[in-house]
Amino acid sequence: MAYQRIRQPKLSDVIEQELERLIVEGTLTPGQQLPPERELAKQFDVSRPSVREAIQRLEAKRLLTRRQGGGTFVSEHIWQSFSDPLLNLLSSHSETQLDLLEARHALEGISAYFAALRGTDEDFARIQASVVRIGQMQEKQDVEAEAVSVMKFLIAITEATHNVVLLHIVRSLAPLLEQNILQNFKLLHRRPEAVEKVSKHRANIVDAIVSGQPEKAREMSHSHLAYIEETLLDLTREESRRERSLRRIQQGNEPQ
Repeated sequence: MAYQRIRQPKLSDVIEQELERLIVEGTLTPGQQLPPERELAKQFDVSRPSVREAIQRLEAKRLLTRRQGGGTFVSEHIWQSFSDPLLNLLSSHSETQLDLLEARHALEGISAYFAALRGTDEDFARIQASVVRIGQMQEKQDVEAEAVSVMKFLIAITEATHNVVLLHIVRSLAPLLEQNILQNFKLLHRRPEAVEKVSKHRANIVDAIVSGQPEKAREMSHSHLAYIEETLLDLTREESRRERSLRRIQQGNEPQ
């Protein structure tokens, strides 16, 4: 029997595959700067030419970008599946915002479920830290920063699922989701009791995840979003009635 010679993989191939793995699992994120070649070579215990060759191939795949005199970065376009014009179009329609809330039921419900099932202590610590950050932004009454913090909270939960496909879907939708969260908060903050209840719902989701109760985590996520949807619809109807009253006043049709 003739045996084929087993070819040893090139060091640059191994480095390329390892960097790709870090990008796929979300350890290396869009826009993140890689360590200098010298440091990477030391970490991988290889020569700098091997590192340089791997980086050049990842550049050709548009996974990495090199800035003149500024180092090497993970491409910022990896998870941008929605163009800016489409994002602007979707975020400007109220009907789309309700559609997005419905889609969030699926994404956030399954994320909460698997986070409770597979999350590690390190994952839970990141989730809990993001909740603290949300509370700090609420105290400052900075709605935009609060929306950013909630988006980071959702990503932390998705990272805890250890499902890279789900993580990439949520990251690709991040601009649209964050815009949806911001628009929701601008309405919800008209009712302090609603903001307080949303915070309690969020705490319930975290408790279920950290205590390892997948079904309860998913249920709490659905209840949370259902309450937001119901409250937003009520606030929208209230706003419509107010606008109608103002139009009547402006037209001089108010009762004498």
